[in-house]
Amino acid sequence: MIDQKESLLKRLQETRQETLTICSRLEIEDFVVQPTPDVSPPKWHLGHTSWFFEEVILSAFKKDYLVFNPQYRTLFNSYYKAIGSHTSQADRGNLSRPSVAEVMQYRHHIDEHLTMLLSQDNLPNSCLSLIETGIHHEQQHQELLFMDIKMILASNHLPTAYISTPLEAAPVPTDEWTSFEEGIAEVGYEGNAFSYDNERPRHKSYLYPFTMSQSLVTNGDFLAFIEDGGYAQAQHWLSQGWDWVTEKNIQHPLYWIMKGSDWSEYTLHGISSLDLNKPLVHISYFEAAAFAKWKGLRLPTEQELEVFLMNSPPQDDKTSYHPNDAKATSGQVWCWTASQYSQYPRFKAFDGLLNEYNGKFMCNQFVLKGNCVATPKNHYRHSYRNFYLPEQRWMFSGIRLAKDTV
Repeated sequence: MIDQKESLLKRLQETRQETLTICSRLEIEDFVVQPTPDVSPPKWHLGHTSWFFEEVILSAFKKDYLVFNPQYRTLFNSYYKAIGSHTSQADRGNLSRPSVAEVMQYRHHIDEHLTMLLSQDNLPNSCLSLIETGIHHEQQHQELLFMDIKMILASNHLPTAYISTPLEAAPVPTDEWTSFEEGIAEVGYEGNAFSYDNERPRHKSYLYPFTMSQSLVTNGDFLAFIEDGGYAQAQHWLSQGWDWVTEKNIQHPLYWIMKGSDWSEYTLHGISSLDLNKPLVHISYFEAAAFAKWKGLRLPTEQELEVFLMNSPPQDDKTSYHPNDAKATSGQVWCWTASQYSQYPRFKAFDGLLNEYNGKFMCNQFVLKGNCVATPKNHYRHSYRNFYLPEQRWMFSGIRLAKDTV
């Protein structure tokens, strides 16, 4: 038990520090900006991840614990209806108080009390399990921080980069495909380590023969779609996708910029000339589905993509804050699948307060797999099910194509 608690405390401290490290490149003014309702200000992320540990763990398991500020119970609640009311997501950037300094004090308070909690004897396994969940929850917010910081910095009129390191040129992708035979595959999490409830239980899924592209769709691939008038041709688009394109006047991927006749791309490294060999990123499901149809191909199902990932080499080490290698099987962009986000057979949600963690969102969203350059190390599993609405694209989302084997 001592070794387990020491290991858990070490990982907890490293994770909490990593969140601060991500934010260390920001100016104080960056912490409160909310350019769109989807984006949460960094200050809110810092508060919410601390609120999670306070509400779910410290208040339940630490004897005589007093909350840091009772008003934070509502302020930093994200969507847990069982707890009570919460600040509207779209209003998170309208709050100048608490200050960033006060939120940092809150984080320090939570860290101190978590350390004291883990020094106690006879902590129940349920407490240790919830701390493990809290670590993974904070890692999710670390990826969200990169997504949100990118949108915040890109919204400036003055050129603003998160990091000044220049991007390297991308290697040339491959045009190879991998074939899979028809049969029954087992998908979902298997093992005794941590996983989310939506990854379980592991179950059988019947797959027809299919072929998966070894390379991700690149900027150059998608530029050909644009130059062929892809955004102006309704026949490529789902009905709701066409409505979205026309109503929002969407003409190119998020963060693409045309200057004269040349395309460039905003990245966390600043604005760079569009590298045609880099993986396409920040694309909606609607755009992914339209591109696949234009190519005469399709998006994979989540079961097909999971099987592909399980039979591929481990992810490459991430070397920048922008996807660079279209040949990598994972770790570059989250790939859209054709699968709607829904429960697995015999799905059972987390118990207690965390019952709301995943299951309540199983409506009108699509599954993405493969992880991305912003995904924290040791957070991802091939059974991991990311999910977003079909019009969203501020996350690091891309495309891997599939086709049926005849």
